[in-house]
Amino acid sequence: MEEIKERVNKLSQKLNIEEKNKKIREIEAQASKPSFWQDQRLASSKMKELSNLQKEVNEVKELKDAVEVKDFDKAEKLLEKLEKLLYFSGPYDLGNAIVSIHSGQGGVEAMDWAQMLYRMYTRYFEKKGWTHQVIEETLGEEAGLKSIIVEVLGSYSYGFLKKEAGVHRLVRLSPFNADHLRQTSFALVEVMPDVGDESETKIKEDDLEWEFYRASSHGGQNVQKVSSAVRLKHKPTGIVVTAQQERYQGQNRENALKLLKGKLWAKQEEERLKEEQKLKGEFKTPGWGNQIRSYVLHPYKMVKDLRTEYETSDAEKVLDGDLDAFIEEELRKLA
Repeated sequence: MEEIKERVNKLSQKLNIEEKNKKIREIEAQASKPSFWQDQRLASSKMKELSNLQKEVNEVKELKDAVEVKDFDKAEKLLEKLEKLLYFSGPYDLGNAIVSIHSGQGGVEAMDWAQMLYRMYTRYFEKKGWTHQVIEETLGEEAGLKSIIVEVLGSYSYGFLKKEAGVHRLVRLSPFNADHLRQTSFALVEVMPDVGDESETKIKEDDLEWEFYRASSHGGQNVQKVSSAVRLKHKPTGIVVTAQQERYQGQNRENALKLLKGKLWAKQEEERLKEEQKLKGEFKTPGWGNQIRSYVLHPYKMVKDLRTEYETSDAEKVLDGDLDAFIEEELRKLA
């Protein structure tokens, strides 16, 4: 029991429970003012943050109570759950994530694979109790997705998802080929944090080039008649983002700016890691050519992560959103 107590004290300090209690009081004070509810989207985000903070604080209290009454089994289970939070030390690990999925070469096969990955991740989000909203979507001509960008709203969503970035490879019998030949498809997953307004990445208005046009799909006739879609270019870096999913231009502008901030932060982080790893070995950016996970459905069934060597033969379960084991192995490797 002494070891348990020591782990509990260490956990409480590292999770900074006092700071979280302070944040809870701040949000509760803000929510008591009528002006807080004028921006429904911001209010909803803040209330979700409040709920997550309260849950974490309550679980730590529950853990300490279990230790006091010497309920070893309950304390051990709670410790195992809460100690996973210690993996998250990055500045944006606690917050929301922006996930992009892009089909690779291979036409309809690759687009169908991108759709399968989107389904896999949305099932994972549901299991975690997170919500998500589509920011940008380009459908395939025949089936599947050329690309899709979603914002994932949930506590620690970026912390859990950040190492999913990279190329995902699928091997299966083709459902689009009359001869059912074996087909290999690729898709790229990108994960960025929602850096919000508190980001150290400052953007000058003069560096931005805005373009507005009619949305090509979604939203009905009202969207088609007005230039609600947004294309935003950051002139110094050449980064271009688009957003057209929302009905109103203002919402798409907000989403485009959010995407740009995430991409600029990711670019800066990549440069920092390159410098940091010069002495440690070759740096690999999570882009095309850097495969992280292989999903084989024929001639046998196996999903294998090429970074941790973790694998399972239950491929259907993984594609149905059971990603915890893969993600925890990668987080454990980083800890």
